[in-house]
Amino acid sequence: MTEAGGGKERLLRAAVEYVAANGVGERSLRQIAAALGTSHRMLIYHFGSKEGLFVEVVRAMEERQRELLAELTAAEDDPIDAARRFWARLADPALWPHERLFFELYGRALQGDPAALPLLDGIVDTWVTALVGPLEKAGTAPDAARAQARLGLAVARGLLLDLLATGDRAGVDAAMEEFTRMYAATLPPR
Repeated sequence: MTEAGGGKERLLRAAVEYVAANGVGERSLRQIAAALGTSHRMLIYHFGSKEGLFVEVVRAMEERQRELLAELTAAEDDPIDAARRFWARLADPALWPHERLFFELYGRALQGDPAALPLLDGIVDTWVTALVGPLEKAGTAPDAARAQARLGLAVARGLLLDLLATGDRAGVDAAMEEFTRMYAATLPPR
């Protein structure tokens, strides 16, 4: 691939796939560029730095996950079934490299790392907004839906972190199922 053919969107898609297949490890920007078929200069031009590239990879993955959530909630009449299917996708080992990158960058942003700070823009609000619609559709009042969306986001992120740290899929799935059952009990009768 020539550098002229290395548009930002194409490079981002390739980077998302590369991270999914290889993780990030201690690779240099030059190594990543070579794997993507471009130069480190093009990555710097489009993303500013290796960390800038990784922030964009995380944002792209988060957007894909929100699109999946929207598809599931549009296709499912039962929000609990949609939640279970969504969790199964989030907990899929194929996503673990992305989730490790997410938590690494999230931690760095919280420590004030300037390269990672952009990740914090909307990191909670975009998910709360995405979750409120399905909750309201299921009959939850708007104020309660916002609080429940934030709680659901915190539980999912906490359980993903637990899963990555322990590898205890059965234990984490059981905890999510318990949370899902508790939430189901708050829904109005259908």
